[in-house]
Amino acid sequence: MIILYNANIYTKIPEFSSASALAIQGERIISLGPDKQILSLYGKHANAIDLHGMTVWPGLTDAHLHLVNLSRSLKSIDCETPTLQACLDKVAEKARTLPPGEWIEGHGWNQNVWKDCVYGTASQLDHVSEGHPVFLTAKSLHAAWANTIALALAGINAQSPDPPGGHIQRDAAGTPTGILLESAIALVSNILPTASPEKLSQDLHDLQPYFWRMGITGVHDFDGADSLNALQILSQNGHLQLRIRKNLPAKLLPQAIDLGLRSGFGDDMLHLGSLKLFADGALGPQSAAMLAPYQGSDSFGTLLSSKADILKIGIPAVESGWSLTIHAIGDLANQTVLDALADIRAHESKNQLAQLPHRIEHVQLLDPADQKRLAALNVIASVQPLHVTSDMHIVDRYWDGRAANAYVFQSLLNHHTRLVFGSDAPVESPNPFWGLHAAVTRRRQDGTPDINGWHPEQRITLTDALDAYTCNPAALAGFENRLGLIAPGFYADLIILPVNPFTLLPQNLFSILPEMTIVNGKLVYQK
Repeated sequence: MIILYNANIYTKIPEFSSASALAIQGERIISLGPDKQILSLYGKHANAIDLHGMTVWPGLTDAHLHLVNLSRSLKSIDCETPTLQACLDKVAEKARTLPPGEWIEGHGWNQNVWKDCVYGTASQLDHVSEGHPVFLTAKSLHAAWANTIALALAGINAQSPDPPGGHIQRDAAGTPTGILLESAIALVSNILPTASPEKLSQDLHDLQPYFWRMGITGVHDFDGADSLNALQILSQNGHLQLRIRKNLPAKLLPQAIDLGLRSGFGDDMLHLGSLKLFADGALGPQSAAMLAPYQGSDSFGTLLSSKADILKIGIPAVESGWSLTIHAIGDLANQTVLDALADIRAHESKNQLAQLPHRIEHVQLLDPADQKRLAALNVIASVQPLHVTSDMHIVDRYWDGRAANAYVFQSLLNHHTRLVFGSDAPVESPNPFWGLHAAVTRRRQDGTPDINGWHPEQRITLTDALDAYTCNPAALAGFENRLGLIAPGFYADLIILPVNPFTLLPQNLFSILPEMTIVNGKLVYQK
């Protein structure tokens, strides 16, 4: 048994609002109350920890990230550089350390912050890669940059057609430049060396402390079947100490139906979530699907799934017990998804099917008429606060005149939409305190754009932001009676903070790091 006492405990249960101690037995919290009461009841047989006034919060959940991609990116070149040349310099440095023929991988480049927003080329990589194949994914994960050797290994040449839903960028002569967009990325990523399930399981095992140090006790994973396989090995070995909601690509629906799998299958540590579809691309490469063209362009982006496409997958999915999670960034994409989900909700009602927890991922630009529709359809907005501060200048550049309808967190809350927060890691850092800071201030950590933040009318309260990391993801998963709050009978997933974030100046929220993290009643991290 563990007792935490002399603590500032954040609980939303009014009867425990003055509690300063809690008792943990096994995996769960069994009691909250004053120090004297909890210590007298349980102190004889407990490990009693004096927190000296530190704050106890529920463990935080990142509701959108990519575990395998994150693990891989942490071992790859960090390409998030201020200039294209700096990225090339990192490739050159890596090339000098590798055995001949080994792949060079990297992640994080963003041409929108480079001079003249110019993409790199295969030939530029050729000059610094010393004969190694090179594959670098963009910060958005919706573009990649490869050198000539990598393109040749993938069979990409001037005669190669664009794959469905993707684009091979070409120069004026029709020669591939090395930039691959959307589904074309897979032409190279599918030939990268792959780790065995056991090795991948070890990689994910080693990733867990990375999350605990940030106060993350649960994640919603959006990688593929290889991630599910590795997580099952980790669970079977008794080494899984993060709560995982495992979403799967929609292309796996036929296999899932054949196996009789459905959303929610599993246990409270690892369970199946939703089927993931893509309605469009991303803002950075201008592939997000728009109702009006990008500023200074005649491009409307790319709608990857029409309403009919979504219904073709969505109807058999809900009939088989699968909820949907649909990537939509542009206002056309979000409108198309909402139109499809309206029909799916009608189908669920007509056929007396469960009203499943469907969600839209990113929800970055919403036409004003669509901002109330998520709540009306009981659709969850799965959003990433750090995208606000990362993308605000690109939004102003590409969506000029529409920026007021981007990342409209407070407007969604005004319509009673349920928000869940994530990071899209490795696109952004999964540090939830960076996310809380971005949501509450809409400022970068250097204070820009100004003291009010970018479109300050969309700032939200710390209480609402914390809900989006705690009780809202728990409710989405159907765990609202045992996760996301500090209360008797709930799992002891807790973080201990050196300060009370509610008394901190909002601009300092990003600086917080936990002193301890507890998952399932076990102390897994201590600073």
